[in-house]
Amino acid sequence: MLNYYGKLSSEVYDIDKPIGHSFGDVEFYMDRLESCKGPILEPATGTGRILIPLLEKGLNVDGFDSSKDMLKICENNCRKRNLNPKLFEAKMESFSVDTKYDAIIVPTGTFLLLHKREDSIKALKNFYEHLSNGGRLILDISLQTDISMGRVSTRIWECFNGDIITLENKIVEVDYINQYTISHGRYEKWREGVLLQTELEHFPLRWYGVEEFKLILEGIGFRNIVISSDYNLGQYPSNSEEIITFEAIAIK
Repeated sequence: MLNYYGKLSSEVYDIDKPIGHSFGDVEFYMDRLESCKGPILEPATGTGRILIPLLEKGLNVDGFDSSKDMLKICENNCRKRNLNPKLFEAKMESFSVDTKYDAIIVPTGTFLLLHKREDSIKALKNFYEHLSNGGRLILDISLQTDISMGRVSTRIWECFNGDIITLENKIVEVDYINQYTISHGRYEKWREGVLLQTELEHFPLRWYGVEEFKLILEGIGFRNIVISSDYNLGQYPSNSEEIITFEAIAIK
């Protein structure tokens, strides 16, 4: 079975997108959550790129991830900063905790990793159930604009100790009816020309239309939905390259 955010891909994420690295999202989420006095949850928290800046701002944030390797890096990143948030292993569509959150955030399109529609609907319903009355869901999606079957892309990263990690990535499946792609990535770690480790990753990615996603949120019970683009609050998307953010209120 192919790994999903295994050891090498998690290590690459931490190198490529270090704590606080922002696409505009760190500042946007910090601003939107500034007045939040209650608990916040970040599903798929990864290595803590956004979680840690929010904690350092004094916000009360829990996080979970389905990847043990991601969580291990996140815990280490928190420990180095003397932070001790509640972190746990779980999936977006099935996590269950007693806390009712004032906000749930899923930045940078991570939600689209749920490529099966039924799983994404379960996850949104689960978010709704874990929000307090009046709690907010803030979630990013993006559109897929460059789908080329079989095209191979490559990237290279240098580790802190001088090791090299390479990634060869290829889209192997496109389902236009069900709106997702599947990519396979081959990670390899090298030291002085010797291969130390290799890892295959199965990477799904779903896409939604803007109004389609708004209707899904409304069908679950979310209201007062604000759509933003490229982290400009209330600015409706004008082109397919923009990050699209939905902010919705759970009315119960």
